[in-house]
Amino acid sequence: MTDRKRHNLIMPVLGALAAIGPFSTDMYLPGFQAIAGGLGTDMAHVDLSLTSYFIGFSIGQLACGPMLDRYGRKKPIVLGLLVYIFAALGCALSPSIDYLIALRFFLAIGGCVGMVGSRAVVRDLFSGSEIARALSVLMMIFGIAPIIAPTIGGMVVTLLGWRFIFGVLAAIAVVVLFAVQWLLHETKQADLSVSLRPGNVVREYLNVFKEREFIVYAGAASAATACLFSYITGSPFVFINLFGFTPTEFGWIYGANACSLVAANHVNRVLLKRYDIKRVLLVCTVVQSAISLLLLAGNYMGFLSKMATLGLIFCFLFCFASIMPNAMGLALQRFSRNAGSASALIGAMQMVVGALASALVSYLHDGTVFPMALMMCASASTALILLVSATLFSTHLSHRREPGESFDN
Repeated sequence: MTDRKRHNLIMPVLGALAAIGPFSTDMYLPGFQAIAGGLGTDMAHVDLSLTSYFIGFSIGQLACGPMLDRYGRKKPIVLGLLVYIFAALGCALSPSIDYLIALRFFLAIGGCVGMVGSRAVVRDLFSGSEIARALSVLMMIFGIAPIIAPTIGGMVVTLLGWRFIFGVLAAIAVVVLFAVQWLLHETKQADLSVSLRPGNVVREYLNVFKEREFIVYAGAASAATACLFSYITGSPFVFINLFGFTPTEFGWIYGANACSLVAANHVNRVLLKRYDIKRVLLVCTVVQSAISLLLLAGNYMGFLSKMATLGLIFCFLFCFASIMPNAMGLALQRFSRNAGSASALIGAMQMVVGALASALVSYLHDGTVFPMALMMCASASTALILLVSATLFSTHLSHRREPGESFDN
């Protein structure tokens, strides 16, 4: 089998690993009310199971990054899937909400390894703009999860009960585990020089932060994530309470916007075959910032209709799906030995910044579109400022560079 065919076979496996995370959140959302009734608690306590998952996902990424660099990619991924399977089965058998909250934490610990590991494997297999094209494939598969996961979860709750949601998640992880064992070859050999001592791990992450390009592009990817979290947090109120769409119509709108992510990733892969990745990233960020500014101004001054707002959000998310893989690809391309740590750090930054944006949308809530639009605009503008500053700085340095001088480590 040629390397190209092997890579094409591996990509769906990596996509499935990356999709476990959104499946773990979106699939059980339709069961919140049933969970509250089944465990004799209220919705506020059920919400804590989502909070514990996000905490576990953030901490888990930072913990698994060095493991992926020390022991290779495959063993930590397999271990993470095993933790995920047992945690999912534990969630299905939870006797109380406290058990469910705790087990959702461990579910996240196991599930995050697949997301971090999939990006690290992409970095092992590809270089340059090929990293972004491969990440676009992962994003395309990743984008399908929000479309089908709530539907599957709703059917399972209706037909079998909420506990079977976690049984289905465990079954999905088992299938992915077998696929990893059979189809995913080891892309990085174990490196025992990578220390797992806390002090050394912190120093390794600090070394990653010393790379200026990593800060710029990981920051841009995190700002893009803040755009998405702002939309996710604000859209239910805006679409249902403010615009008057029914929950069913909201589901169709949500699905259409998720489809834009899938379509945009295909377009991004085509663009990367013709244009430089940095150029594509900058142009998409400029367009997204312009759209967000129009969205903010239009709703603040009242000249945008609700359908025009929906159209702008669709275009905004279309740009997001091109920005994310390109920014992550550029952030990772300088790393090989410690790609796992770099991937984990990007993921942790995204979760922290995304959670902050989500909290600010909730805090600024005033019964209008303004808080959501403001955070979307602020996040997109932050990404643009980072990229423009990096471009100007690189141009300045290129004029001062001596012939034959290199900036490589």
